[in-house]
Amino acid sequence: MQDVDGRVLEAPGLVVADRFAGKVAVVTGASRGIGRAIAARLAAEGASVVITARKEDELAAAAAELPGGRVRTIAGRAQDPDHRRDAIAAAIAAFGRLDVLVNNAGINPVYGPLLGLDHEAARKVLDVNLLGTLGWVQEACAAGLGAHDGAAILNLSSVTGTVPSPGIGWYGVSKAAVSHLTRTLAAELGPRVRVNALAPAVVRTQFARALYEGREAEVAAQYPMGRLGVPEDVAAAAAFLCSPEAGWISGQVLDLDGGLLAAGGVA
Repeated sequence: MQDVDGRVLEAPGLVVADRFAGKVAVVTGASRGIGRAIAARLAAEGASVVITARKEDELAAAAAELPGGRVRTIAGRAQDPDHRRDAIAAAIAAFGRLDVLVNNAGINPVYGPLLGLDHEAARKVLDVNLLGTLGWVQEACAAGLGAHDGAAILNLSSVTGTVPSPGIGWYGVSKAAVSHLTRTLAAELGPRVRVNALAPAVVRTQFARALYEGREAEVAAQYPMGRLGVPEDVAAAAAFLCSPEAGWISGQVLDLDGGLLAAGGVA
């Protein structure tokens, strides 16, 4: 396992062989970072996986690391209804069913205080992070998610949805909405579909570089665990929450923060 800078790290969590054998998952925003790690973990545990992202070349590179014959790629924008329909349809066509949906795609094109927030940019954030998440759920359920036992949806929220973080306040607002969306969907979709969310703090990805680049030791010092997260930390938790072992867990938002919030920190 390597981090964003290519350094070798120990993979968190024990891979459970065949835990997802016969299961089919769709993972959005899966060409790199957290989404890529989740797709790899599900595939390593036996799932067939459809991965989506905007760039076909990056998807192809990600797919090359997954088991041959059990992965499909669909390029497109997460907020595009046609793309959502095509990706879900591809999963059904290729593998005959859908068991797991991981909503990882998200954006954060704005930085600064809310009083200076550009409304068009704000709408784009909500369109992708919130409405896009709901759209994927609607499409997946319409296509039969929940028809088989063990169906699960996992949304990616953020600790910034719990504690305000300087400069990325609107991103936090969107993720707070994702957390509440998760709980609401869990109440509406049970018992056929479980819905949970993960709320990471700073994870060493390209997406989060601005939050730690050039000062990683200083940022990591705020964390009781003494380091930032890596995508595989999130993937290990994702695999559990999507698995039969979490069969009585729904409507939960799990903080993955190395103890940051407990210590009074902010991302």
